[in-house]
Amino acid sequence: MATAVIMPRQGQSVESCVITSWNKKVGDSVKVGDVLFSYETDKSSFDEVSTVEGTMLAILREDGDDVPCLENVCVIGNEGEDISEFTASAAAEASAPEESVKEATATAEVTEKAPEAATGVLNVEKISPRAKLLAEKTNADLLKAVPTGPNGRIIERDVRTLLENGYTVSSAARDEYKSAVEGTGISGRVVTSDLEAKAPAAAPAQEAKATEPEYTDVPLSNVRKVIAKSMHASLSNMAQLTLNTSFDATKLQAIRASIKANGEKMGIGNITLNDMILFAVAKTVGGFKDINAHYLDDKNVIRYFSCVNLGIAVDTDRGLLVPTLMNADKMSLNELSKNAKAVITEAQSGNISPDKLRGATFTITNLGSLGIESFTPVINPPQTAILGVNNITKRIKEVNGEDVTYPAMGLSLTFDHRALDGAPAAKFLKALCANLENFDLLMIK
Repeated sequence: MATAVIMPRQGQSVESCVITSWNKKVGDSVKVGDVLFSYETDKSSFDEVSTVEGTMLAILREDGDDVPCLENVCVIGNEGEDISEFTASAAAEASAPEESVKEATATAEVTEKAPEAATGVLNVEKISPRAKLLAEKTNADLLKAVPTGPNGRIIERDVRTLLENGYTVSSAARDEYKSAVEGTGISGRVVTSDLEAKAPAAAPAQEAKATEPEYTDVPLSNVRKVIAKSMHASLSNMAQLTLNTSFDATKLQAIRASIKANGEKMGIGNITLNDMILFAVAKTVGGFKDINAHYLDDKNVIRYFSCVNLGIAVDTDRGLLVPTLMNADKMSLNELSKNAKAVITEAQSGNISPDKLRGATFTITNLGSLGIESFTPVINPPQTAILGVNNITKRIKEVNGEDVTYPAMGLSLTFDHRALDGAPAAKFLKALCANLENFDLLMIK
């Protein structure tokens, strides 16, 4: 019996996912545990593993498609099975009925073959809707496209390859452009005069240009799009102000050294300075309601939280992610350390659940390990503040009439002046510094 594979829902807040690559093609044998395709949300990436055995009978959506969750994306079963019940619904949802049916009826007789070369003749039935739309917007020269999609289709990435190589057609020449020619316009664009001249043999699209391109345009990833939108909204809509201070980290470093030396035999994990800062913030921010809050501009209200859900800014290969430690103020130092490391590892691996990337009431971003002495962190809306942690530098202070050096760790607090004033923000920083300088007392509160 044929089985449809659906686009999973990764978290309650996720409505759709983008297919990034297929590991199987129509006609391939499929075993339980085989990776069928890879996909991503706006924050994480995943592999979809088969739970059934059989043959890949149909691929209903292609690379780059943004597929609604729970929609059919492929069909697995036995050769010759009737799969019309799956292809009919897919055709309606994907707005490409002819393509879906053609792919659905392909069987294991399809053999693996290398991408077809550009033919110089355009077959409109061999172009995906996304590829056609992108070509129309950008004037890409489809006659020079090298199809890499299923069954020799031209898909979106093939159009992007054309644009990277500079293969375009002017708007004036497009209607009369029926056979591929070399373009003499700017950056190799085909213009009307090229259509009148005798067309030389078109250079294969897959061959690299003789000269190195001056630049490369890379489409924004989903994560970067989300970051860009959020940060622009943050700076555009908020009245942000940053306060900088520092504290004496002598005791903090001493306690950390003691835990490192004796923690294992006491059943305590590897507690880092970052863990200790997270712990101190979680215990401090709850006493400052304006800091542990959301400014809801659309409702003209400030939402104060009774618990501290701590966001941790994490640098990953896919961009900045902010996993959340829910109820961080209720955790012991050891518990917080373990939970923080777990969500940070998940974020860095790229497969963290989107549900773990929401709900933060206050965020910490640490650039101290990169040698940053002071910076202006940008608030993650609708939060009212964010704390930046800087590196440790040697400073001098007077003790009993003598100048002594001490390790000073910098802190940068950005707050939304719409939600609170400078004095409450400064008081929070002062209280946090006091707790960090007296970390041993903080742990027994």
